Amino acid sequence: MESCEMSLIKYILFIFNLIFAISGIGIIVAGAIVLSDVGDFNHFMDNELLAPPIVLIVAGAIVFIVAFLGCFGAIRESYNLLIAFAVCLLIIFIIELAVGIAAAVYHTDFSDALKSTLKKSMANYSQNDVEKIAWDNAQTKLMCCGVEGPNDWQGQILPYSCCHINDNLATPSVTTYCIDAAKGKYLYQTGCYDRLKMKINDNTKVLIGVGIGFWYRFGLLVGSHY
Repeated sequence: MESCEMSLIKYILFIFNLIFAISGIGIIVAGAIVLSDVGDFNHFMDNELLAPPIVLIVAGAIVFIVAFLGCFGAIRESYNLLIAFAVCLLIIFIIELAVGIAAAVYHTDFSDALKSTLKKSMANYSQNDVEKIAWDNAQTKLMCCGVEGPNDWQGQILPYSCCHINDNLATPSVTTYCIDAAKGKYLYQTGCYDRLKMKINDNTKVLIGVGIGFWYRFGLLVGSHY
């Protein structure tokens, strides 16, 4: 009877560890999605904004490896392996919780820094090809114009990337078209700051959600050991 109970516990632990291994893959995917989502606009972002998803990817890889070792330890009934597994999970849990908290606490600072960076970058649009490419990319993909709206471009030629254009026109024609359409429906009215801020907000929720989810799974696993 005792042998059957031990076998049952062993396989329950194995299943929980397997779930953790799968969740590790999920964490990697979540981090990659967040990184990819903001990566197109990293020209306007400090390294602090890109660090959380990178940490998440690394943590997910560690979770997968540790959970795999946990599966092995459960099957082999290795007490030392299971203890090492629990310690590693605790460390990962602390790291992911810290990432989630940092994403929430420093969100306002990130937003202020983002607006400042956008304004500085925009001032160099016509003098710097790198800034021009970055702005055209952001305005096209985010369907936005200027930092807070198209009025930010007053005193400069309105970029063609500020307009929603369906025609396959050459760039000079498109630029003229956009200027002519400035008072029409083709001009994006939303500023890129609001669009990027919304994107950061969505990704912050993902990071916090992953941290909370990991906490929940960690509690389930610890509970299963007792």
